[in-house]
Amino acid sequence: MNSTPDEAARHRAKMAKRKEVQDREVASKTVEKGLLIVHTGPGKGKSTAAFGLMLRALGHGWRIGVVQFIKGAWSTGERTALDRFGDLVEWHTMGEGFTWETQDRNRDVAAARQAWAKAVELMARPEIRLLILDELNIALRYDYLPLEEVVSALAARRPDLHVVVTGRNAKPELIEAADLVTEMTLVKHHFAAGVKSQEGIEF
Repeated sequence: MNSTPDEAARHRAKMAKRKEVQDREVASKTVEKGLLIVHTGPGKGKSTAAFGLMLRALGHGWRIGVVQFIKGAWSTGERTALDRFGDLVEWHTMGEGFTWETQDRNRDVAAARQAWAKAVELMARPEIRLLILDELNIALRYDYLPLEEVVSALAARRPDLHVVVTGRNAKPELIEAADLVTEMTLVKHHFAAGVKSQEGIEF
C-alpha cells in the first residue's frame, strides 16, 4: 500500500533522525582489536555461526585456523567447501567424537590436550587472523583442560587475533573474558519430531 505524501514526509523525518543517532553512535566507536567471541547456549547454530563468520573473513583474504575439540573426523559440508580455499584455511579435527561415543575419559582428555596445544600453536602464528575453537566449551565443561590456563592464554592472545569459541555451557570465567557472547536459545528443534540429522543441515 502506497503512503500518502504526509506519511512519506513523516517517515523521511523519522528516518533522518534515526540516521543521525546511528551515525553519531558509529563515529563514537574508535577502538580496533582482536575479539574473543563465544557462541554458547542449548540452541542449534553455534558452530554454524562461527563458520559463517569464517566465510566473511575469507572474503577479505584472511588466513583462518580451525581446531575442533570434540567432533570426530566425519565428513562435513563445511570442511569440504573450505578445502576450495586452499592454504587460507588450516583445519585440525582433534577430537575422537562426543564423550558418549568414546566412553573413555583418558582418551578424551588426551585428545583435548593435543587440540589445545594445536590452538596455542596457531595463536602464536602472526599470519592467522581468525581462529575458531569449535566445541572448546565442551572440553572445559568436562574438565578435560585447566580452565584458568585456557582463559589466561585466550586473554593474553596477540592484539590483532580474533578467536571464536563454540559449545554449550560456556564457563562464567570465559564469558567474563570475552568481548562478545551470543547465547543460542532453543525454541523448537526438529529432532523432537523424529527428524534425523541431514546432510547439508547438520553436517
